[in-house]
Amino acid sequence: MKLRIVAAFAVVYVVWGSTYLGIRVAVATIPPFLLSGTRFIVAGLLLYAWVRVRGAPAPSRREWLAALWIGVLLVAGGNAIVGWAEQRVPSGLAALIVAGMPLWVALFQRVAPGGKPIAGRRLLGLVVGLLGLAFLLGGRGEGLAGVPLIRTGSLVFASASWALGSVLTRRVSLPGDRRLASAMSMLAGGVVVLGIGVAAGELRGLDPAQVTTASLLAWVYLVVLGSMLAFTCFTWLVSVVEPTRVATYAYVNPVVALFLGWWLAGEPLGIRTLICAPIILVGLVLVLGPDGLPLLGRRPRAEAPA
Repeated sequence: MKLRIVAAFAVVYVVWGSTYLGIRVAVATIPPFLLSGTRFIVAGLLLYAWVRVRGAPAPSRREWLAALWIGVLLVAGGNAIVGWAEQRVPSGLAALIVAGMPLWVALFQRVAPGGKPIAGRRLLGLVVGLLGLAFLLGGRGEGLAGVPLIRTGSLVFASASWALGSVLTRRVSLPGDRRLASAMSMLAGGVVVLGIGVAAGELRGLDPAQVTTASLLAWVYLVVLGSMLAFTCFTWLVSVVEPTRVATYAYVNPVVALFLGWWLAGEPLGIRTLICAPIILVGLVLVLGPDGLPLLGRRPRAEAPA
């Protein structure tokens, strides 16, 4: 179990860090809501078919309703909004803003029915990590030049929506098979996002001849690795590990996104980034802690559906 958890964390940390650049490349010629909707519908259909062929039972209407709520929060409120924002926001900067998500997770956990205070060391880790990210963001003023406030503000909303979906994943009546639950959430959320894109006129404004090969390859990468693999790992992790710990991927993703944005897209990367990266990692160590790894294999107590 511990080895599977470590592998799942590695996928979520690295692959999701790279998806910020993938989204940035894809939305250059593919409208963001069509991108996110088709991405999650295709990934959800493939994963759903594979799991059902392997013997997973047909989900109930109640489970589909729960998947719809989670899909709206994670796919529509979270991923699709990030794609829309990245039409104008650099990928590394977008990752940094979304990195505030762990504090939202901690807040939602605290105010939820039966919520309990966060342990002191883990709270310190969250604060240290976010201070490092805040200092890093403060040194990227040039990255905000010409970026509308609504775009950066929407990323804060996206991180809060994703955090709420992460917490509720453990409280709603999703199927016990986490792969099936992931497929259902991706399908339901993808359909909602695709509907939003069509209603917004993205389909009418799409010219297939203008879609570049780079955008198509980025779409494939997002479907296979970003959705089918990483999203499934994430959904499984929040079912076996405390959401606040799963949320630590938000500390690593910006480092990966900043490096790839600098290396492949020419986004600025200065000395401040190199100073702040260790601070972020210290926060990660404090949240997981030396006693955190044994706890990773312990399944949380059952919680009543919301």
